Parts: sequence; structure tokens; C-alpha cells
Amino acid sequence: MKRLLLICVLLCVMPLAHAIDPLIFGSDAEEKRFNSLAAELRCLVCQNESLADSSAPLAQDLRRQVKDLMDSGKSNAEIKSYLTDRYGEFVLYQPPFNARTAVLWITPFFVLALGMALSLRALRARRELAANDPDTDLLVARLRLEKENEI
Repeated sequence: MKRLLLICVLLCVMPLAHAIDPLIFGSDAEEKRFNSLAAELRCLVCQNESLADSSAPLAQDLRRQVKDLMDSGKSNAEIKSYLTDRYGEFVLYQPPFNARTAVLWITPFFVLALGMALSLRALRARRELAANDPDTDLLVARLRLEKENEI
């Protein structure tokens, strides 16, 4: 029985041992800087997770690389520049606005404006159809009669 309990505990703990990625920081400020920087960078494998949140092996390697660059005295801008040169602007969660990323920044607003315009057009067409429909008056009169008969 003790052996079975020990096996169950080990099986439950083993996945947690794989997720540990210890990075040793010299100060709390350095750790905050690292966490801030890792939150601004995208995991290249997961694509919808930040570098700080991802447990992918590539993310672990990138975190170590960012830590090494920090230890070598690089600024946040220099680290981002290094990673952007190596992996492209996709590695940044908020890519800068330039000619290559203009579509990414403008498209959501364009789609929103287009959706609003199409919705307004459909509402106006529906109002005009209802206003010009001769059967509308008959329908309203019939509904009033039915309502009066129910009372």
C-alpha cells in the first residue's frame, strides 16, 4: 500500500519537475525587469503566449538567452533589437507601426468601420421597406383588432 501511494505521489509530481525553469537573479529589480521584458515578447512556438507564460522548450531557451543578454549589460531596447533581427518583428507582442506592419494596425479599424456601415445600410433598407409597404397599415390594423378582441 505504501509503495502504491509513493508511486501515485511521484506520478503527480513528475510533470511539475519538467516545468521548472530556474533563473537566478541578482536583485528584485533585475527579476522585475526580466519579467517585464518576457511579457513583451511572444513565444515563437505557441504564438498566443508571452515568453513569460510559455513552457515550450524554445521559450525556455529564449528566456535563458534574454537573461544572458541582460547579464552582459544590454538594455531592453538592445535585447528587443537583437531578437527582432534574429526572429523578425513577430517576436514582439506590440510591433512598431511602420510600412511592414501598417496592415496589422489598420485592418481591425477598417473591418469595424465596414461592419458598422453595412449594418446601417441594412437598417435603413429595412426601414424604407417597412415605410413603403402598403400591407403595413393593414397589418397594424389587424393586430389592433386582435388585441381589442382579446380584452
